[in-house]
Amino acid sequence: MFLKLFSKPTPPSDLELVQKYQQTGDMRAMGELFERYTEMVYLVCLKYLKDEDDSKDATMQVFEKLIELLKKHQITNFKSWLHVTTRNHCLVLLRSHNTKQVPVDDKTALLMESTALLHLVEEDQQEATLQLLEKGLTELPPEQKTCLELFYLQHKSYKEIALITGCELPKVKSYIQNGRRNLKIYLENHHEQP
Repeated sequence: MFLKLFSKPTPPSDLELVQKYQQTGDMRAMGELFERYTEMVYLVCLKYLKDEDDSKDATMQVFEKLIELLKKHQITNFKSWLHVTTRNHCLVLLRSHNTKQVPVDDKTALLMESTALLHLVEEDQQEATLQLLEKGLTELPPEQKTCLELFYLQHKSYKEIALITGCELPKVKSYIQNGRRNLKIYLENHHEQP
C-alpha cells in the first residue's frame, strides 16, 4: 500500500493524448506525441529523402501539419497513421522538388498501387484518401486485413506472417494479394472524384 502511493502514474496512451489535444487544443499533449515519435518520423523521412538536414526539416513540417490535421480526423491507430502521413509528406516533397522518382518497394506498393489517386490530389485530399484506406481495411475479411496490416504496416515477411497467423505460406500470399485487390476496388468505389 505504501509503495502504491509513490508509484508513477501510467502515462497516457497515444489515443488519449490525441483526444486531449482534439478536445482542448492543449499543446502539451502534442508535445508528448512529438517526444514519442520524433525519431520514428525522422527515420521515415531519412529513408525517403536520403539527406539528414532535409529529414530534420521534414520531421518538423510533419509535426506542424499535425496541429491542423488532428483537428480534422478521427484516428484509431496514431502510430500507423503518423507513419503513413510522414511517408506521404516525403513523397509530396520529392515530387515538388522534381527529384527522381522514389523507388517503390513491396512495402510501399499498397499505398502507391491501391491509391493511384494519391499523387494526383492535394494534401488534404490525400488525408481523406488515407482515412478511406483505414476504413477500407476494416471492410476486408479478417484474414486479409490481418495479413495486409502485418505486411505493410508492421513490415513483416511472408514467413513471419505465416508464423504469427498459423496460415500456410501460399495462403498468406493469397490473402495479401486478394486483400490488396479488394482494397483497391473499395477505394475506387468510394473515392470522391474531384
